[in-house]
Amino acid sequence: MSQSSLYRRVPGILVAILLMLPFAASAGEAAHTLPFSDLTIAEPARHFSATQACVEPEEEMKRNHMNYILHQRDETVYGGIRTRQYALEECINCHASKDENGEYIRVEDTRHFCASCHNYASVKIDCFQCHADVPVRASTLHQQQSSTIPHPHSQRFAGAQPGETLQALATEGKSQ
Repeated sequence: MSQSSLYRRVPGILVAILLMLPFAASAGEAAHTLPFSDLTIAEPARHFSATQACVEPEEEMKRNHMNYILHQRDETVYGGIRTRQYALEECINCHASKDENGEYIRVEDTRHFCASCHNYASVKIDCFQCHADVPVRASTLHQQQSSTIPHPHSQRFAGAQPGETLQALATEGKSQ
């Protein structure tokens, strides 16, 4: 190796060593403490309803909940189809938790179900600029509802004429 090529490689080697220093310094520390900092990242809280199963398995919801919420939004806003299965309100009804005083925890608090995971993943939540972050009414989902039930839109309103869809929406949730 010539002396000139060695001189060209030295800065790259130094940069690589400097980039590895934080990892070497934090090797013996707790997994959730940031290197060279006293800042600790809180683990996400796990809150759920003891009486109702989630609409999808936990691992599926961790990875794809935003897709379900966005699909529900599109169906509601663009299609006029209002169902409860993937509604953000139902998520809040099930996952909201209370503090020591019995008051619901708001999204600004890191203990809020959504905030705990989103802070952990460094993802900004903008849902609650318009939507409630605490329950506003009782859940209308059935206790035995599970991921095996298809999205209501795919069966109930598929191929329906606009008048039929409006009639079905008007009677949704009412006993027949």
